[in-house]
Order: sequence, then C-alpha cells, then structure tokens
Amino acid sequence: MSLQLQNLLHYHPDLSFSNNNHQIMQASRVSIKPLNFALSLYGTQRTIRRRSLTTVVSMSTKSVDIPIMVNGCGGKMGKAVIKAADTAGLQILSVSFGSAEESGQTVQVCGKDIKIHGPSEREDVLASLYDEYPNLIVVDYTVPSAVNDNANLYCKVGVPFVMGTTGGDRDLLYKTVEDSKVYAVISPQMGKQVVAFLAAMEIMAEQFPGAFSGYSLQVLESHQAGKLDTSGTAKAVISCFQKLGVSFDMNQIQMIRDPKLQIEMVGVPEDHLSGHAFHMYHLTSPDQT
Repeated sequence: MSLQLQNLLHYHPDLSFSNNNHQIMQASRVSIKPLNFALSLYGTQRTIRRRSLTTVVSMSTKSVDIPIMVNGCGGKMGKAVIKAADTAGLQILSVSFGSAEESGQTVQVCGKDIKIHGPSEREDVLASLYDEYPNLIVVDYTVPSAVNDNANLYCKVGVPFVMGTTGGDRDLLYKTVEDSKVYAVISPQMGKQVVAFLAAMEIMAEQFPGAFSGYSLQVLESHQAGKLDTSGTAKAVISCFQKLGVSFDMNQIQMIRDPKLQIEMVGVPEDHLSGHAFHMYHLTSPDQT
C-alpha cells in the first residue's frame, strides 16, 4: 500500500494578520508552539496587551493606531507584510534592520521610504522607537542566520514581535522568548489553511503515536530560488510523522531551488517561480506494497 500526500500551498502569501475584513494577528505570547494558536488568529476583535497598556483593535474600521516595524523589508515576505499592513491601515515605521552592507541605505516599499540600520545601531534604534511608540510590534522576515540575535534583541528591549523567519536554533529561540516573558508569535507558516493542516497533523500525532511505525517517507519541497534554508513547514510536518513512528532524517529532504526543475519536475507555473511553495510527502508501507 502506498499513501501519497500532496500539499500544494499558496503561490502568494496569505498573511494571517490581514484579510478583506482587515483582521490583525493577535500579538499574544502563546506557549511558543505555533500550532496551538492555529485558528485563534481570526475573529472580530483582538486585544493586545503589553506592560500596563491595553489596546483594543476594532476590525470594523480601517484606521488602527498600531505602529509596525518590518525587518527584512526588502525581501519578498517583508514587502508583502508592508503591503498588507498598509492596506489594513496600520502605521508602517520608516525604519528597518539589515546587514552591515545595507546600513544607511534607503529603500522604497509600497511608496514608503524606509531607512536600513545595520547591526551596530540596532539596540539604540529599537529602544528609541519603543520609547516613542509604546504599542510597537516588530515583524521579522530576515534570514536564518539572524533569527536568534534578532530575537535576543527584541526580548532584551521588551518589544512584542512576530517571527516568520525560519531557521536558526529553534529550541534556543523558544527558550529566549519564554524566559523573557515578551509577547511573541513564532511560526514557520502564516497561511491560515496550512496552519490548520499542521494543527491537524499535530493532533493526529498526539492521538495516534506510532500509527505509521515501519513506514518509509520521502519528502520533496520546492520554493523560490531565493529561499536559503529548508522549509520550516516541511520540518514541522515531518516532526509529526516522526511522532507517528516514521523514521526520517531531516537531511533527507529533497530541496528544489532550480527554476528549470521546478517547471519540469514539480509543475510550478512559470509566473510563480519567484514565489511559491510545493510540498510532497510520500509514505510507503513496510512490505513495500
């Protein structure tokens, strides 16, 4: 028996904090298990708490006084976040963090000029912004190598943040946030349908541990060439299969970043080569039948 699961994800980001009703992600400190808040990101009203301040955000109005700082604003997801947040009526700050090489540059995203600050300036800049904007929320879509340093900084200053960047030392990341008591949402995936799928996988893994013992697994994931690391969503799905009894090494994931192979082998439409996600999980029974 062979069971094949194909999960064709969105070609375009479906950002959880913004949709046609201008819903906004709740910046609540979940227990850092992203699947546990899978469907709590949606509703008619959200309350955001930090320190002694409480801001109630009405979803019926386009004008909401929440300042957003997007780090990694020049990347595909950073730009998508800014566009969605702007549509939702949030306040986009004209400041972002980048590499030392980018420091001092000004980039234009959605008609907004945003100045890039390098590593040496980050703490002073963030602390100053937080004093000026006490309701500040940072959204991070940077690079895997910056995940832990950025999280350390956000927690040190005390700024609530959304971490959509994959990679880094995830266990250390979770511990850093838990120890700091800073409000944060951390997830490798922000599309509500995919988060729901991951939640279902985790529920199955918890209720039926070992159900696929002895099965072998093949995993293929295809993303745009600019994605440097292995898909965090794939790792989350595989961890569920491991709890279900499947033996699989993360190094066995087949990553496809070659546009030619993505067209010929995966079937990605050419128009979406610059931004897509395709995952295939193939389970085979122990007797190979």
